[in-house]
Amino acid sequence: MATCTSLATRVTGVISVLAVVAASATLSACTPRPDGPGPAAEKFFADLTKGDTASAAQLSDRPADAQAALNEAWAGLQATHLDAQILGSRYTEDTGSVNYRFTWQLPKKRTWTYDGVLQMIRDEGNWHVRWTPAGLHPKLGEHQHFSLRSDPPRRASVNELGGTDVLAPANLYRYQLDAAKAGPALMSTARVVADQLRQFDNTLDPQRLAEQASSSSAPLDLVTLKPADHDKVAQALDMLPGVVVTPQADLLPTDDRFAPAVMGQVKKAVIDELDGEAGWRVVSVNQNGADIDVLHEVAPTPAPSISITLDRAVQNAAQHAVDTQGRKAMLVVIKPSTGEILGIAQNAAADADGPAATTGLYPPGSTFKIVTAGAAIDRNMATPNTLLGCPGEIDIGNRTVPNYNKFDLGTVPMSKAFANSCNTTFAELASRMPPTALTVAASQYGIGPDYTIDGLTTVTGTVPPTVNLAERTEDGFGQGKVLVTPFGMALVAATVAAGKTPTPHLIVGSQTSETGDHPPITPAMLDGLRPMMRLVVTNGTAKDISDAGDVRGKTGEAEFAGGSHAWFAGYRGDMAFAALIVGGGSSEYAVRMVKMMLQELPADYLA
Repeated sequence: MATCTSLATRVTGVISVLAVVAASATLSACTPRPDGPGPAAEKFFADLTKGDTASAAQLSDRPADAQAALNEAWAGLQATHLDAQILGSRYTEDTGSVNYRFTWQLPKKRTWTYDGVLQMIRDEGNWHVRWTPAGLHPKLGEHQHFSLRSDPPRRASVNELGGTDVLAPANLYRYQLDAAKAGPALMSTARVVADQLRQFDNTLDPQRLAEQASSSSAPLDLVTLKPADHDKVAQALDMLPGVVVTPQADLLPTDDRFAPAVMGQVKKAVIDELDGEAGWRVVSVNQNGADIDVLHEVAPTPAPSISITLDRAVQNAAQHAVDTQGRKAMLVVIKPSTGEILGIAQNAAADADGPAATTGLYPPGSTFKIVTAGAAIDRNMATPNTLLGCPGEIDIGNRTVPNYNKFDLGTVPMSKAFANSCNTTFAELASRMPPTALTVAASQYGIGPDYTIDGLTTVTGTVPPTVNLAERTEDGFGQGKVLVTPFGMALVAATVAAGKTPTPHLIVGSQTSETGDHPPITPAMLDGLRPMMRLVVTNGTAKDISDAGDVRGKTGEAEFAGGSHAWFAGYRGDMAFAALIVGGGSSEYAVRMVKMMLQELPADYLA
C-alpha cells in the first residue's frame, strides 16, 4: 500500500450565470506519486471548481450520473464559488481514496466548509473517480441532492415602558375566491362566502361574487382579516372549494385600543429594524423533493425587541378618561425629567381627525397665560405679588376684552389674577409688550420649535409676532392668532416642572432633532409660575382636582363662534399633561378628565 497523507493541494474556482472563471491550483507539502490516485483527483477537482461539470464527470466511472449530480450540487446550493483542498490520499493496488475539504461560497456571503472522501478506482492503469453521491458529501445518498434553505428569524416585538408587548408578529389572512378551483361548486361557495364575510364587508353579494370570480383571470380578492376575525370564519370557509386563504406575516397591535393613533406610526418607523438576520440550512433532498437530512445549519439571529416610552398604566388611564367624553377629547402626558412621552390618548370622535393630540392646532385660551405671565416676569413687568387691575372688561385699542361673565376682582396680585383667570389682566400686560415678546416667550417653553420624533408626527404650535395691538392683546389670553396642540401645551407644563424644556421622544434609544430658536426659561419665571400654578388648584379655577395631590396647572376656555374649547394643562411631580375637549365649554370638564386619569393611577405615581 502506498500513501501520501501530508498532501495538501488546493483548487479554487468560480461559477456564474454568464461565464466560468478559470481555477487556480497550488501544490504544497508533497507531490502524489504518478501511479497513485492523487493526480486524477486533482484534475477532477480542478474541473469541478471551474464549473466544468461535464469534464469532471468524464473522469468518473459513471459520467452521466456524475454530471447530473454535480450540476444539481451547484444549482441546489446556488453556489458562486468552490474551493477544493486535497488533504491526503491512499491506495492499495487498484482501489484508493482521496481526502478533501470543500468550501462552498453561497449567496449573501455564506460559507459552507466540510471534509469528505472521494473513492477512486484504477482501470487498465488509469485512475477514475468511483462515482457515488457520497463523493460530494459523506451523508449524501443515492438520488439525493443539496438544497439551500433560508430560515427567517421570528420578528421582534415592540414593548411599552412596562415591558409588555404592544406590537407583536402575527399573520393577517388574505381571502380569495378562485373560480377554477371551485368548479361547479362556485355558486354554493359564493353563498357561504358572502354570508360569512358580510360582517366585514356588507356589500358582498353571492351572484356578483360568482360572476366576478368567473371573469377574473386570477383569484378574486375578498378581504384580509386579522387573526381574531379569521378565527370567526375559518371553520366555515377554509375547506370550501375555491376559497384560497393565504397567511401574510405582519406586525399587529396586541390591543387595538392601546394608542391606536400612535401604533401605526411606530410600526412604520421600526418595521425594518425588527427582522434580524436570517439563518440558513443545507439539506439533502430525495427525488420526490422530501427533506432527508440537515447537512449544515446556521441558526437565525433575531433582532432585539424595541421599547417605546408609552406606559401602559398611563396610556390606559388617559384613554379611559377621554372615552368618557362624547365630544372630541385628547390627553397627552410627558415625563418632564426625561422627555419620555408616557401617554397619547384621544377618543373615537377625535380619531376622525387623525393624530389630533399631536398635530391638531387649537386656540389655547387661558392656558396660554402661563406664557404671558412668564413673559411679564422675564421682562420685569410684574411678579406674582405685583398688584394689577382685574376689571370686568377693558378697552385696549379697538378691542373690548371681557372676563368670563364680566367678573371683577378690582386690583389684585398677579397670582390671584392668574388663579382666577382674569383675561383683562393678561390682555393689558400683553398690550405693553413688544411685537415679538410672546413669540419669544412661547419658544422658551417649546412652542414654535419643530421636533422630529421617530415614530410620531408632532406639531407644537404657532405664535406669530404681531404689530397689531388688538391681536397682541387677544394673544395675551390665548385667543387671537395663537394656536397650539395638546402635545405643545404638555411641553409647556413639562418645561415649568423640569426647569427646562425636555426633549420629547417615543422610541427608546432614538434621537429627537429640533429646529427653531429655543431660548431657556429663566429661574425667575420658574419661581413665579410654579406657586401661581399651584394656586390655580388650591384657590382658583381648578379646585375640582385639589384632592389629587400636589397638582399645578392652568385652565382655559378658548372661545370660537358658537362655543369654546375646554383646556387644562399642568403637572404633578414628574408627570406633565395637557387635556383638551374640543367644543367642551367650561374648563372644569377638562379638569375632571385629568382627575379621572390620576384617580386610575397609583396615588404616588411619579408624584
